[in-house]
Amino acid sequence: MEEEINPEEENVCSVLEQESPQLLHILSCQSPSVIMELYHMMPSDTQRCIDLVALMGSQSAVTECITAMLEYFRTANAAVCCSFLQSVCILCENMPMYLESRLMSVAGYSTIDGLHSPQTEPVALRNTDGCEISGPSETVEKPTSPPLDEQIIKRPRIDHWEQYIDAVRSFLLRRWERLKEHLIMEVQLEDVWVSLRTMNKGKDKPDQTPGPADRGNRTPDSDVDYGFMESRVTLDTFLQGSAGEVTVVAGQAGSGKTLLMSCLGQQWAHGLGPIPSSCLFVLLEFRQLNLLSRPLSLFDLLFQHYLPPQGGEDEKRAILDYLLSNPEQSCWVLDGYDEFHSKIARTDAQENRDPQILLPVAELISGLLSRQILPGSTVVVTCRLRDVTKLESMVDKMAKLLGWECSEIKEYVKNFFRVKGRSASKALGKQAVDLLLSSRHLLAMSSLPALCNICCMCLEHLLMGERQEETREQARHKENGSGGERRKEVRGKGDRGVQTAEDSTAGSHEQQEKEKGRRGRSDKSSYQIPSTLTQVYLTVLEAFLSRSPDKAEGDDKLKTTLPQSSDCILTTLSRCQSEVWELSQLAWSGLEENKILFMEEEISEGVLKFSIRAGLLTQVELRREDGMLVHAYCFVHLTVQEFLAALRIMTSDDVSDAQLKKRFSLKTRWPTRSDQRTVFTDSLHLYMCGLASPHCTATLVQLARGSGGPEGQSWVRKQQALVLKLLKKMSLSNTLTGPKILELCHCIQESQNSKLAKEVVNMRPIMELRNIQLLPNDIDALAFVVNSADCTGIGLDFRACSMDLECLGVLPRCQYIHYLSFHSRKYDDRFAEKLSSILPKFTTLRKLEFCRASLTDMGAASLASALQNCPHMTELNLSDNNLKDSGIRHIADIFTKLPKLTCVRLGRNGGSLKGVTYLIGKISKCLNIQQVHADGMKEMTVTFSQNSAANSHKSKSEPEISLLNQSWSKTEMQMLTQSLACFPALSVLDLSGGKWNVEALKTLAKFLPRLNITKRMILNDSCLSVEGLLVLTALLSTCPAVMELNIRLQSPDCVSVVFSRGTEEPAKEINKILCLSCCGLLPADLERVWRSLGPSSDITLLDLSSNSLGDKGLRELLNLLPNLNNIQEINASNNGISMAGVALLASTLCSHDNLTEIHTSYLNKQQVILKFRPSKSDDEQQLKKFRVNQSSLLPSDMTELCTRLVQCRSNLELDFSHSPLKDEAIENLLTVLPEMPTLQRLNVSHSIISTNEALRLLSCLNGSQRVTSVELRSQSESFICFDRVKAEQISCRFTHFSLSSDNMERLLEIFERGPPLSVLDLSNNNLENEGVKRFVDSLPRLQITNYVNLSNNSLTQQGVLDVASTLCTCDKVSAVEVSLGTEERSLIWFGQYGHCDKTLSVRESSLKLDHLIRLGEFLSYSSLTRLELKNNLVELEWIEGLMKLLKRCNRDCVVSIEECWITSEAAISLVCRCLDLNSSIHTISVHQNTLELSLMKSPALSAASGDSNGQAPLLATEKISLVDCAVEGYQLADMSGIMQRCSSLTELELSHNSLGIEGTEFLCFVLPSLPNLTTFSIGFKERNADVVLRLSEALLQSATIQHINLLGHLISDRAAQLLARMLPRLRSVNLSHCVCSLIGWLQLLKALGQCVNLEGLCLSSVYLDEDGKACLAHAIRNNTCICRLKLNNIATMMGYSEGEDLLDLLAAMEGLTQMQEIELEGWKMSHRGIEQLTRQILTWTNLRKISLSENHISDQSGEKLLEALRSCSHLEELLLSRNSFGDLTAARMALILPLLTHLTVLDVSVNPLGQESLVSLSKALVYMKNLTKINLTSVGTSELCIVAASLAHCPLIQDVNAGLNSTPPPCGGFGWNSCSDNVAVELSKVLPLCRRLTRLDLEANSVSVNGAEALVRALQSCPSLQLIRLWRNNIPNSETDRLVLTDRRLSFSST
Repeated sequence: MEEEINPEEENVCSVLEQESPQLLHILSCQSPSVIMELYHMMPSDTQRCIDLVALMGSQSAVTECITAMLEYFRTANAAVCCSFLQSVCILCENMPMYLESRLMSVAGYSTIDGLHSPQTEPVALRNTDGCEISGPSETVEKPTSPPLDEQIIKRPRIDHWEQYIDAVRSFLLRRWERLKEHLIMEVQLEDVWVSLRTMNKGKDKPDQTPGPADRGNRTPDSDVDYGFMESRVTLDTFLQGSAGEVTVVAGQAGSGKTLLMSCLGQQWAHGLGPIPSSCLFVLLEFRQLNLLSRPLSLFDLLFQHYLPPQGGEDEKRAILDYLLSNPEQSCWVLDGYDEFHSKIARTDAQENRDPQILLPVAELISGLLSRQILPGSTVVVTCRLRDVTKLESMVDKMAKLLGWECSEIKEYVKNFFRVKGRSASKALGKQAVDLLLSSRHLLAMSSLPALCNICCMCLEHLLMGERQEETREQARHKENGSGGERRKEVRGKGDRGVQTAEDSTAGSHEQQEKEKGRRGRSDKSSYQIPSTLTQVYLTVLEAFLSRSPDKAEGDDKLKTTLPQSSDCILTTLSRCQSEVWELSQLAWSGLEENKILFMEEEISEGVLKFSIRAGLLTQVELRREDGMLVHAYCFVHLTVQEFLAALRIMTSDDVSDAQLKKRFSLKTRWPTRSDQRTVFTDSLHLYMCGLASPHCTATLVQLARGSGGPEGQSWVRKQQALVLKLLKKMSLSNTLTGPKILELCHCIQESQNSKLAKEVVNMRPIMELRNIQLLPNDIDALAFVVNSADCTGIGLDFRACSMDLECLGVLPRCQYIHYLSFHSRKYDDRFAEKLSSILPKFTTLRKLEFCRASLTDMGAASLASALQNCPHMTELNLSDNNLKDSGIRHIADIFTKLPKLTCVRLGRNGGSLKGVTYLIGKISKCLNIQQVHADGMKEMTVTFSQNSAANSHKSKSEPEISLLNQSWSKTEMQMLTQSLACFPALSVLDLSGGKWNVEALKTLAKFLPRLNITKRMILNDSCLSVEGLLVLTALLSTCPAVMELNIRLQSPDCVSVVFSRGTEEPAKEINKILCLSCCGLLPADLERVWRSLGPSSDITLLDLSSNSLGDKGLRELLNLLPNLNNIQEINASNNGISMAGVALLASTLCSHDNLTEIHTSYLNKQQVILKFRPSKSDDEQQLKKFRVNQSSLLPSDMTELCTRLVQCRSNLELDFSHSPLKDEAIENLLTVLPEMPTLQRLNVSHSIISTNEALRLLSCLNGSQRVTSVELRSQSESFICFDRVKAEQISCRFTHFSLSSDNMERLLEIFERGPPLSVLDLSNNNLENEGVKRFVDSLPRLQITNYVNLSNNSLTQQGVLDVASTLCTCDKVSAVEVSLGTEERSLIWFGQYGHCDKTLSVRESSLKLDHLIRLGEFLSYSSLTRLELKNNLVELEWIEGLMKLLKRCNRDCVVSIEECWITSEAAISLVCRCLDLNSSIHTISVHQNTLELSLMKSPALSAASGDSNGQAPLLATEKISLVDCAVEGYQLADMSGIMQRCSSLTELELSHNSLGIEGTEFLCFVLPSLPNLTTFSIGFKERNADVVLRLSEALLQSATIQHINLLGHLISDRAAQLLARMLPRLRSVNLSHCVCSLIGWLQLLKALGQCVNLEGLCLSSVYLDEDGKACLAHAIRNNTCICRLKLNNIATMMGYSEGEDLLDLLAAMEGLTQMQEIELEGWKMSHRGIEQLTRQILTWTNLRKISLSENHISDQSGEKLLEALRSCSHLEELLLSRNSFGDLTAARMALILPLLTHLTVLDVSVNPLGQESLVSLSKALVYMKNLTKINLTSVGTSELCIVAASLAHCPLIQDVNAGLNSTPPPCGGFGWNSCSDNVAVELSKVLPLCRRLTRLDLEANSVSVNGAEALVRALQSCPSLQLIRLWRNNIPNSETDRLVLTDRRLSFSST
């Protein structure tokens, strides 16, 4: 091995010297046995110099020994040093991967002598022949030989032991001789290579800590597989160090594990190999152990199921005893764990198990592996790679068998054809090698020895068949006399989809073909190479089947007539259908039962003989549990069994779809402990996909026919379709991991289905194949899928993948690749060099990532050279490598050669500032540079813009340079600034994180004016001092472009310099900002800062917060104010300023004219802010603010501040919010207030704590006549407003206090002595009944003009009565509202706007009978005119008592009672009882649940109260109304008696109830008894033609009826005929929404034409034809007395689109000069109609209401319409919604609407008004004093602030409500306008001025929580406002609940 290594001496030793500190640390953590083993590698004389006992001593002694050992090997020769390093890599645990890779790369790979066991003194065991057997001892102190008496006892046992070992040697040699007969090549363990697996018990991953050279520069490779390493050793070397350990050798199926273990036994038998010959070698196969079902002991396992000894029980016992005494002298080889049916689990028990007890075989093996049985023995286990994770917790070492390389494959193939012994076969050897190397599938299979043998058989079959075909062809040519040159045409693909060898062979193989052409080979010599794995196995199956001697003769005859193509397999299958069928069934059953061994009885005799002759089955010898040897059989390879099982699945109808789906799944390459164990290779699904290809259909059909199935072809196609369906489902899945994606590619390649491949690519623009090992055949499968993408382009991510250079050679087969990613430390310069050779072949490549790799400057040079030939490259990532400065230069040099480059990443490459400076200088020449970002040496990114044209750089943004965390010296800064000066302009220069000294900073400041920086320079985290601060501060004067400087020197320290864009403007016009916060400045530093600024006085903002200035520094700062001419704000917060300093600020506010606001605060951090006005203005108009917030003001402080502020000549606002005020401080404040004539507002929010303090402050009402409003609220907003002159009206709100009786007396005293109040709010003061009683008693003595609010004062019903009594005790009270519900309300209103009526409203107060009687007394004996009772839980009997009491009422009054039980029959009963008990009722009605009745002053029928016969008196009632109160027709019978007494009844309304036939009969019975009835109304709830018919007959008999309302009813032709007879005498008719036939309508309209006194006509939404329209026009023309006309939506019902045909109806209205109300909604009359209408409006001088919604009114028509309305001076309602007018019409409104002084309702919603229109409308609103309702829904703009502000001029506004006269869903007044918070805030200012406003609609806007909270605050001043709708605004549900709890008048519901 020394010859193989041959390193240079200084290289190996220097590496050891460099890494000695790291190795010392690693070796110190190893076990003593490892250190001992390394110790014995030194010569004996050197060992004596090191204290061996110290290794067992303290840690310091161990460290000294390791140091001495490292020193010895550092000075040793190269070979010894290499051996030592190899041993360290193999033995040591937890070694970082980078260190291990480096040591192995310099030391090479070598067999290491002496690693199998420590070199201790041997134990001499003498047998009877006097021979000595040496074995290793357990400890160093073990004596060289046992005592004499022990030797005498042990001698016989030793003799039996040696005899048994000899027998095992003979047994293993015989076994090897049997195996050797079938070998093609010799097997040597030193020729077999393995890769090692790092074992880290108790840890998930190995130590990835970077070494000293890489720390802070490169990151550990977290993506690498922490299992098997890239380094490799021979199997012999690996096993030499396995003595006493559990070792696992893993490999794929067919990798030769079983053969190698037999070879290991053979070498042991010869005294060779890594296992000492003195050990007992036990070779057990798990397939044999599967047969052991009964528990057994170690004794049974060894002597019954391995090798029984020759002697009897005594000999067995002696052997076992020796084994138990010396377990280290045994080696147990357990072969084929993957075939074991049981599961081996680790046992945690510490004690050893008794080997004598009986255990299941799995537990026995587990005990052996867990060291509980035979601890110290050597155990070697072979298994598959996927079983590694299940065993890793129990093993010490692992290795993976590596596949054969090309040279080994070539050698095997040549030997295969050489050992055949025939000259023909020998001649084909070279051709076979070339053919195999040309096939990717054959080459991949041949990396495994077992499959390589199968491939050779396949090649032999192909070549021999070709040779025979060539011989026959030559014979035919000779017979026909034909000759000449052979054609050289290449054969195309056959039915199985094959490619020719000429297509895939390159280099020397092409030359070989030319040679064969010269020899005159025919064109049929082109070998057909299978293109898929499935086709390979079809060929393999054909090769095996053709080996059957009894089938060869017929096959030869067929071959003479058939060419060699896919027909050959059909021919072969036709001969062997039954055999193949049975074999496939056997394979399938084994797959289902997870079985690979089949007993002789399971296979028919004929098939067994056939299979053995063909080579498909091999014989295995097994020992049963009873010890008998039997023969079993298995397929030649597991893949052959799986392939035959796939044939079974695709051809047999006894395999269900469920079974197929169960077996069809993608397998991952990431093994886990939860994986289900199986013996098979998981290739079944691949074969199923390959068999689903159309190329295999004929073969499958042939085999299916052999099964006897008549529907073979249909079944095969069905199975193929199912497989493709499953593949398609997987292709569309977006959850597949990288291994499964790769497996899917293999499946699709097998299926040869390009459509499925395209779907895979479409679902995955980037194929992420991470952390897996890739082989060339994987890349080949990937290429098949990728190439289906056409020109769309995809990406390939090979992160942490193991990839040989051969894979890179195959990679260019992938076309249309736009992205390649390589992330792994495995990728080095060699890999980069190979990649460079193929990069130019990717013509579509846009992005390349080669990061977290091992690339140096050499690899970078190779990549840079290749990238020059990739002109389309846009992104390049080479970060986290080892490029150093030279490598970065290589990459930087190609920037200008890649015009489309957009991003380059070069971080973590070990570069220095020189490299960065070179990079910056290089990119300064690039016109498209966008950003350079470098963070130390960790991150380095260069970004380019996409447009690199030279003439486009002026329009793009300037580049940004970020050089973070660098340590700058003066020289380096000079170099940097020189490079930066090469840039035409820079937007941002970020030099944060550097270690700055003053000299480097001065250098930067010196060169800064030469740099054209347009935005900012950043120096964060730079550890500056005050000296450095002064250097930067000077930039404001020395560098004209600097406009802002922000410096913070405390953590986190931040420095930024902001530049102006260019220097065209003079410096004096630029606002400059200086921020020096958190800089530790002292008062003395201020002068230094000012000197550094020089003469500069143009600073507009100065921030000196968080320093140490104190009062002294503040005084110096204030002395500088005259020099700061342009200053706008100064921040001096957190500077330790005391109240003395605040007083100094107060004086400055008064003396300095430009100073407008001072804000101080002392909560947590002190806040001191000074604000200035930009220019001088009139001092009398300037408002100055002085704020002292969140401070503790002492009385002396209050006096001092106020005394100084008295000198202020400007309007002043004082703010003491959040500053608790004591009584004395308030007293001092009140004392000074009269001396402050300019004070406008005093804010004491959250400063009033106690009630006494609030009362003391409230006394200002008596001390100052300038007070305009007082609002005091405990711990909330509180303020007092003043005026310069005496105030006329004052509002006072004193809320949320707890007023005692003494407080109440004091409060009343203040009010009685104070000025008149407009509003007094005493809500939420916990007054209760007593306090409220005391207040209402004093109410007559108080001067209040508007209202008193006593809400939320915990009143009871008695309190309600006390508040109500004010209507009697106080003449000025006009109304009282009281509610004890959820929202307690108690309001007392005073007479205003000329009202003289008195109203009492009591709601939700749970009144009792006595309370109701008391209220009735108020109504009887006071001037109360209206009593409203709502939801007070009153009962029927109580209402009866109230009616009796009201008999004494001798004036007109109204009573309204709403209760939920007033409905249906109860409503009728209540009406009857009220009328029966009180004959003074003038009108009575029930609407829904509300009873309302009006009383006359005196009964109209008092003279006829009764007659002599004792009949009931007649009633004076003139109106009875039951509307929408769920009355049924049969219930009306109870009113018969009452109705007969109502002889004066003039109006009867029963609309929206369910009358039915019974109700109709009742009305027909009652109508004749009502001689004075003039108005009858039965609006529909349900349509019934009989109702109108019968009523028509009754109404026809009633001559007094003048007004009739049949809204929405169904009118039959007969009913229409009767109504037509009655219509001529009516004065008003409402037939809107009625349903009638055209004939019926024609009759009715003709009758209307005969009317003579018709005043009102309603025909909205009726269906008319042309004749009906003509009749209607005639009727309108004849009835000139009409004053109310409603024809809404009539045009729509007639089907006219633009209303042109309704012009004749408009023409018919010309004579209607008495018109008062007209509604023409939905006519869509457009311009002509409006023009005609305007002419008629000029004559309607008495018009009160006009509705023209949805009439296509444009600006032109709107102007004319408004101009015509000028003559309608009495107009009250104007409804113009859903039209198309805009600015012009709105401008006309601004002129006309102020003239309409009676206008109360305005609706202009759903019109494109815009901002200009709203300005015009707002001008009109200022003059509309009588406006009560307005609707501005969806007006085309969200800027409604100006309209909202104008509502303050509408004192009578009541409803900004849902859409007026609009169809559902209703639109809000300001709704659907996307109004933001500014509108809500403006409304909050207006609401307190709109005293009568009851409803505000803001639905579907963009109001947020802030706007809603502003409205909530305004609601406190709006007691009459009942509802604000905020549905569909930007308020989250969590906030809506909170807001509703704050004020329940907010509604977030859609209804």
